[in-house]
Parts: sequence; structure tokens; C-alpha cells
Amino acid sequence: EGVYRTLAWIVSVMLPPMAIFFPLFTLAEDLGLLPRIAFNLDKYFKKCCACGKQALTMCMGFGCNAAGVVGCRIIDSPRERLIAMITNSFVPCNGRFPILIAVITMFFSGNSFYSSLILLAIIVTGILLTFLVSFLLSKTILKGQPSSFTLELPPFRRPQIGNVIVRSLLDRTIFVLGRAVAIAAPAGLVIWLFANISVGGVSILAHIHTFLDPLGRLMGLDGVILLAFILGMPANEIVIPIIIMSYMATGTLTPFDNLTQLKNLLISNGWTPVTAVSTMLFTLVHWPCTTTLLSVKKETGSFKWTFAAFAIPTITGFLICFLFASIARLF
Repeated sequence: EGVYRTLAWIVSVMLPPMAIFFPLFTLAEDLGLLPRIAFNLDKYFKKCCACGKQALTMCMGFGCNAAGVVGCRIIDSPRERLIAMITNSFVPCNGRFPILIAVITMFFSGNSFYSSLILLAIIVTGILLTFLVSFLLSKTILKGQPSSFTLELPPFRRPQIGNVIVRSLLDRTIFVLGRAVAIAAPAGLVIWLFANISVGGVSILAHIHTFLDPLGRLMGLDGVILLAFILGMPANEIVIPIIIMSYMATGTLTPFDNLTQLKNLLISNGWTPVTAVSTMLFTLVHWPCTTTLLSVKKETGSFKWTFAAFAIPTITGFLICFLFASIARLF
């Protein structure tokens, strides 16, 4: 049951937006639009000692960070390619958007226009963090001068629709979904076991989130939210269902169709606007999913850079949430 529910949830949440995003992304690529984006953003990335082609891998990261990491192959300089891989998870992927949209809608605005503005502000924050961390990396562990960026702009051309559909669905959507499913199946089993095996009359899941609660409170979260992000490492799509399962002690991943009921459940378990903002910040900046880390390992062949890709966003996320929660507590 744990494996089936996890797989069903991940596929149902991941597939529709990816099946929309990647064909549109490939269409823009086929039109000749993406090289122009890279060319126009090159001067900003150069100030960070990075490469304008990183703009393209960032764009791909909005669909899936793992696909964005694989897309870093287009960057010729090994140093700039590493910077792009390590910082790719600072832009929210398809798996994190449902969390952000749900929390914004429940706690800050039921109006779609204002919700969109808040979501846009979060996305811009992620992009600014990408620039900042890229600059810091280029001045510390990945020192160096930006390489010369030579790009022959292709003419605008009529896209080949059939080719676009095949490339986007087979090379990107199915590739990413396959990796996520392979990782999510054993993760679903582990989550089910944690929720249904009891020690001293209390589930292992409850023991762990109780242990994590002090750290979660420091960050403006709680132990349940922090544990949900840890168990959601195979795929961010299951973070909200794990939170619901933990609060309701159901033993299985339980989706909520009604946001009003979900909001009441969260508030009854101590959520405040501060908790909501901290959750959104940690959703934006935390460790990459397992699929992304495996992609970093495959592309770099190095455990050192894979660990860096894990540690840098994780430390950044902890610091940002801690600072925000500390300031909120002062006022």
C-alpha cells in the first residue's frame, strides 16, 4: 500500500505539469528563442564569474532540477558547469510548485492575481539566490575567470511539432519520471513502515518528528514539517501528503481535495503565518531531491561535488529560515 500510494501520488502530480512544461520548453528551443535568452543574460552571469548558458539550465530546472543538471552539458567550462549544477536547485521545480501554491492560497491570498504576485516574488528570490551563490562559489571553492562566450545566434525558424513532442516526452518527461519512480518505490515502503511500526505504543514516525521538533521550531517550522521534507527527498511531491499523514496519524499518504479543510487541519496543529512563510522559504531552498543528486553524481563522477550540491542549498535554507523565524519572534 505504501509503494502503490506513493507511486500513484508522484505520477499524478508530476506528469501533468511536466507534460506541459517540457514540450513548451522544447518548442522555445526549436524556435531559436533560448540561445537569445542565454546571450542577453550573459552579462549578468559574467558578473558572477559564471556563463550565460546557465540561464538555460535554470529555465530547465523549473520543470525538473534533475533535467537542469543534465542540461549543464551545454556549458563548455568544467568550472562554470559545476557552478550551474550546484546552484540549479535554487529555482523551484515542478515538485515544489504545488506546495508553494497551496500554502500561498491557504494563508495569504485566495485571489489568483495576488497569489501569482507572491509566487513570482518567491521565484525571483530563488533566481537572486542563484546569482549570489554562483558569485560566492566563483570566489571561493570554484575560483576562476568567466570563459569567453561565443554564440552564433540561429535564425528564428518554424518548429517541427512532431520532433518537439517526441524529444520533450521521451528525452525529458519519461526520462525524469522514470528516475523518480525508481527512487520513490522503495521510499514509499520505508515511509509506510515508519508510520505503521510502533515502539512503546508510538509509531517510529512520531518518535522521529518529536526528536526533530526543537530544530524545526528554531527554523519556524515543527518536527512534522522537517521530517516531511526529509522523507520527501525522493520526490518533493509527497511532502504535503506526509504532513497530513503525520498530523492525522492515518498510517498512509492521505491527500486533501479541499484546501479549506487542509488549512483547518494545519492551524489546529499550530500553523501560523510565520510557519507558512518558513515552509515556503524552506520549500524554495533545501536539499535537492534524490533524482537530482544522482544526476549530479552521474554528470560529475564525484561524491565531493554531489555532497556540495546537497550541502550548499541545505545550509542556505537552514540559515534563511532561522534568520526569518528569529526576526519574526522579535516582533
